[in-house]
Amino acid sequence: MCVFDQLKALLWSLTAVGRKDLPEDSYYLVYIIFFLMGIGSLLPWNFFITAKHYWLYKLSNDTHHSGNEEQHSDLSDYFESYLSLASTVPSVLSFCLIPVCVCVHRVSSRIRILSSLFVILFVFAVTTALVKVDTSNHRMGFLVVTLVSVAVVSGASNIFYGSIFGISGHFPMRISQAMGGTLSALASIADLAIAKDVTNSALVYFLTADVFILLCIITYLLLPRLAYSRSVVLVSMWLNTPPTTSDEGAGNKTPPLRPILRKIWLLGLSVFYVFSVSIMVFPAVSSGIQSVNKDSGSPWTTAYFVPLSCFLLYNVADLFGRMATAWLQVPGPTSKVLPVLVLCRSVMVPLLMLCNYQPRDHLLTVVFNHDAYPVLFNSLLGLSNGYLGTLPMIYGPKVVHRELAEATGVIMSFFLALGLAVGSALSVLIVHYI
Repeated sequence: MCVFDQLKALLWSLTAVGRKDLPEDSYYLVYIIFFLMGIGSLLPWNFFITAKHYWLYKLSNDTHHSGNEEQHSDLSDYFESYLSLASTVPSVLSFCLIPVCVCVHRVSSRIRILSSLFVILFVFAVTTALVKVDTSNHRMGFLVVTLVSVAVVSGASNIFYGSIFGISGHFPMRISQAMGGTLSALASIADLAIAKDVTNSALVYFLTADVFILLCIITYLLLPRLAYSRSVVLVSMWLNTPPTTSDEGAGNKTPPLRPILRKIWLLGLSVFYVFSVSIMVFPAVSSGIQSVNKDSGSPWTTAYFVPLSCFLLYNVADLFGRMATAWLQVPGPTSKVLPVLVLCRSVMVPLLMLCNYQPRDHLLTVVFNHDAYPVLFNSLLGLSNGYLGTLPMIYGPKVVHRELAEATGVIMSFFLALGLAVGSALSVLIVHYI
């Protein structure tokens, strides 16, 4: 080991001690900033999928009324399936185009984070501007623009999350995306309550997203001005990677794919199947389930039923499922019970299909003809997605050698993205079949 590596090793060994003498994170500002960044990485996608009433209005055959009555067309009925597909394509491509990803990571994290945030802000500004534009004669064009916007936002969000996740490794906290869905669902419900008109509600809703993204930009620019943040980054400049203990250049070798897959193939398939099943029915099927008491005219069975029973319930349950893995991690990484439980989630697809999904063209029988059923099924879908989807992601990097942990995390993320892509494609067929 060269003198430089020995010095680096010494600094590495003293990092844990040194961090105790760092300036305090006053008012937990650094923690709050990373918390906001974690939410912001998934918030754009959630803001798109939870705007159910707005997309129905924009893509319906009649956009000249301004009430909350749902109008339908072929475009609006299958929109959420197309939306899911558009959002997952950039994720899969980002893993397939490895050389491009390598070039991207040669760009400084500051440029990557700010450029991705400004791209997301620009797309949402365009989406907000289109709220008040009459697109009734250009519905197909509006659909194409929206799907392209979703794809661009998804790609920018992937770059943003990967970059912010990288710099968060210097700090003693983890970032989380889990609150993004819950906050967007709450914002949707609040906007429906504030503005009765569909376009006014959507305008307030997307402006909320604009403000939050702008807040992410401002807080990120604030990060290097905080004494605690500056001190941690200065220490980490020497410790960008752990010191090499082998010959020069060994750290640049590509991690061996086959040994990793031998260890994690079952965990990878579990992640793939969990997210594939989830996106098959959420939001494409679950958001189409209407209250059986809709004719009563109550706002709880009309305007608020889908935002509450679908989006809010699913995301809250998913959040609790993810949080539960912090203190309960069973079954273990080598247990055959885990893939069995994952396979058992398949039953959620027919269960939700047989609720009061509307409109129905082929599968005319509604078996679960009570509002309690979609509430129960969406809760189970979200809870199992959060718990069974997070466990394999935790286990994956732990069942391989330490030097392969980072590469294993990337491979597990690929299984996740592939599951979302396959599930999105199947959701189109499921909606057509119903």
